[in-house]
Amino acid sequence: MQQPNTHPRPRLGERVLIAVSRDPLAVPHRTRNDAVLAAAVGVLALVLALFVDDGRQPDALGWVLLAASIVPLAWRRTHPVPVLLVLVACVAPYHALDNAHFAAIPGAMLALYTVASTTRPLHTMLIGGCVIGLVLTLKFKVNAHEGLEAVRTSGWILAVLVFGVDVRVYRRYIASVVSRAERAERTREEEAARRVAEERLRIARDLHDLLAHSITLIGVQTSVASHVLTVDPDRLDRAAVAKALDDIADTCRTARGELRTTLEVLRADGPDAAGPLPDLASLPDLVRASGADLDVRTAEKRIPPAVEAAAYRIVQESLTNAVRHGGPGVRIRVAVEAADGRLRVTVTDDGIAPGTGEGSGYGMVGMRERARSVGGTLAAGPRDGGGFEVAAALPLQTSEATA
Repeated sequence: MQQPNTHPRPRLGERVLIAVSRDPLAVPHRTRNDAVLAAAVGVLALVLALFVDDGRQPDALGWVLLAASIVPLAWRRTHPVPVLLVLVACVAPYHALDNAHFAAIPGAMLALYTVASTTRPLHTMLIGGCVIGLVLTLKFKVNAHEGLEAVRTSGWILAVLVFGVDVRVYRRYIASVVSRAERAERTREEEAARRVAEERLRIARDLHDLLAHSITLIGVQTSVASHVLTVDPDRLDRAAVAKALDDIADTCRTARGELRTTLEVLRADGPDAAGPLPDLASLPDLVRASGADLDVRTAEKRIPPAVEAAAYRIVQESLTNAVRHGGPGVRIRVAVEAADGRLRVTVTDDGIAPGTGEGSGYGMVGMRERARSVGGTLAAGPRDGGGFEVAAALPLQTSEATA
């Protein structure tokens, strides 16, 4: 069943304004419409020539000149100035032969309006002045009475030209308003796309930091359990196996909880929806699971939540890389210190450094993006005495630290 049209039909005045404000060259079927309008003007000219007593009735030459001045109106919008020139070339001898003068006026006024509404005002003034001068010359040449009458009627020519210029100015104003609205809409769309891209990047960083760290720890703990079970099965250390399995279970629970928090943030309604950010208070549990040493010296300084979250993620990714690339028995040290207006985060290990200093995935890139997101810096690379070091400096001022 077809749905009824709920949009009210525009009123006559609104339809006229819409038609006037449209670009004449962008109107569909403009040539067909202009041809129909030219035919209507031709019918009106025929009626005026036959029934209005204003000069003699046209002879064969007069009818040809009158028709030749009307036919080009079918192309008035695409070629306004040439159409006007053709019309003047036909109307001038038509009036000079003292044919019915009113019959040629509708076509001439339509051509003048088209020129005024589609060309620059300066060109309109020049063309209008030439047309008025030609009309006055022809009228005074016929007789003085016709010349004085032409002076009075030339006001109508000026009125048509002024009206055409007003329509052109109105169209340009509407076009500028529409253009500004389109630019504003494009700006809003680009801003929305930028925000979506930033949000996707943030989600990718969070998921990478969360899953990569948890999966790496699970892999290490599983290797420990496997080693205990296979190296000396006759002397099975049940306590070591149980501890490894308990660590795996704890890591899974922690990862599941953080993943649930991330998904709740993504499902939250409203543009300002946000979830809890990881902070420095969560570092001990994170570091303990990796078997690293932790040294935190913040002197109870106020640290922006975004900076705490960035520090937590940087430490998390550094621990993941150290466990993954450092080799068996790697020793890791984490130091967090607030001094000189900055939070300095250092993660060092004595294991095997990644060959390129950048790792094989997106970890280093993500850590640098974390640091930049709060206005900080991050350096990472092999240590002189062996191992690898990650050092980040994050600002503590709220004005600088913006996520």
